Amino acid sequence: MSAVTTLTLRDRWSLYLDLIRWNRPQGWLLLLWPTLSALWLAAGGFPGWHLLLVFTLGTILMRSAGCAVNDVADKDFDRHVARTAQRPITSGRLSVKEALGVGAVLALVSFALVLTTNPMTIAMSFGALAVTIIYPFTKRFFSMPQAVLGVAFSFGIPMAFAAIQQRVPSVVWWLMAGNLAWVLAYDTEYAMVDRNDDLKIGIRTSAITLGRFDVIGVMGFYALCVACWYQVGVLSGRGAFYNAGLALAGAQALVHGWLIKGRVREDCFKAFRLNHWLGLTVWVGLVLDTALVAKG
Repeated sequence: MSAVTTLTLRDRWSLYLDLIRWNRPQGWLLLLWPTLSALWLAAGGFPGWHLLLVFTLGTILMRSAGCAVNDVADKDFDRHVARTAQRPITSGRLSVKEALGVGAVLALVSFALVLTTNPMTIAMSFGALAVTIIYPFTKRFFSMPQAVLGVAFSFGIPMAFAAIQQRVPSVVWWLMAGNLAWVLAYDTEYAMVDRNDDLKIGIRTSAITLGRFDVIGVMGFYALCVACWYQVGVLSGRGAFYNAGLALAGAQALVHGWLIKGRVREDCFKAFRLNHWLGLTVWVGLVLDTALVAKG
């Protein structure tokens, strides 16, 4: 019998957790902070426990489902990359059918949460699912698939506004543009880790496309991100705490630039892993700012 069919329930559960990167929360935190920021902006403060729970759990579930889809799409590539060769599907410990089943269940639970909102938010969720499925395959033909990932990672922003305001005001596009630039920055750092392996197997990434301008490109993306989010503050009437959060986020981006300047794999990966603190900083600044306005 194969390794997949002889697994105990405990072993299988462990593989499921590995498939969805349960021990690496950085992924869903990178999705969560911009989504929570959108909720706070749309509500002008605390959005209520219902929406906070829906969007937090939905973010975690959809990121987990996305990991399953990504690993299925990349199974033939991952075996040639040292960092990913032992992933459950690539190593043969989990079947493609089972992995897709896990992803489908997680997506359905996430959709059930969205059903508790409103028709506009529900409609947007189909677009989010479509981009999540398409993204892994863009590595085969698109020179900068990180941009597609940025779109996938930004869908929570208009959905948050739709859930609260039932509209998508202009500030949403600035928030999404900033998030897209942020994703391009941190996922290029991530791509710099695997660049040599990706060149051998023919995967396209922003790190390969940017070439020797990769560090400059990452810092440019960070600068664009902060600039767009500053414009968000202007349009939404945010004040000192929000701007302080942006300033601290910009300082963190400079630290990341220092880490990746030597293009050492471990340092590039460290820079990527630190990015969720940047998103948290911006959100905390926003929370404090809206709380101050509410008290005033």
